[in-house]
Amino acid sequence: MSPPPDEHDAFVREAIRHHERPLLRYVIHLLGDPDRARDLVQDTFLKLHRQPVAEIDGHVAEWLFTVARHAAFDLVRKEGRMTRFAEGQAERLVAAEPTPAVQTETRESCQQVLALLPRLPRNQQEVVRLKFQEGFSYKEIAAITHLTMGNVGFLLHTALATLRREMTRPSAV
Repeated sequence: MSPPPDEHDAFVREAIRHHERPLLRYVIHLLGDPDRARDLVQDTFLKLHRQPVAEIDGHVAEWLFTVARHAAFDLVRKEGRMTRFAEGQAERLVAAEPTPAVQTETRESCQQVLALLPRLPRNQQEVVRLKFQEGFSYKEIAAITHLTMGNVGFLLHTALATLRREMTRPSAV
C-alpha cells in the first residue's frame, strides 16, 4: 500500500531538498553540459515521483545517482561521444564551499588535486568524485557504478596513490 499523496509529495520534496545539488554536480561531471544535466536531473526526480516510496525509502541517494548515471550514459551512448571539460571548467564545479577557515587552509591543495584529476582515467575520476565530493560509501559507489566494492577500493587506492605521487613532484601543476 502506498502512502497518501501528500506524504508521497513530501517524500519527493525532501529528496529534492537533500539531493538535487549533489546530483546535479555529479551529472554535470558526467555530461560536461550544465543545461543537459539539469534536464536529466529533473527527469530523474520525475521518475522518483512515480516510484512507490516503500521501494526506495532508505536508499534514496543510491537510487537517484544510479538512475541519473544510467540516463547520462544512455544519453552519451546515443550521441556517440563524450564531452570533455573546457579548460578550467572542473575548477568552477567543485563541491559546496567549506567554512572560510577551512577554505583558506585547503585552497591550494584542492586546486592542485583538481588540476591533476583529469590526468586520471575516467573510472578513477568518477569514484574519486563520488567518494570525496558526494560522500558516498564504497558500498553506495559500487551500487551506483555496478562495480564490486573491491574494485571501487582498488580504483580509489590507485587514484589516490597517483594523485599523491603527482602532488609531491616539484612541478606537479
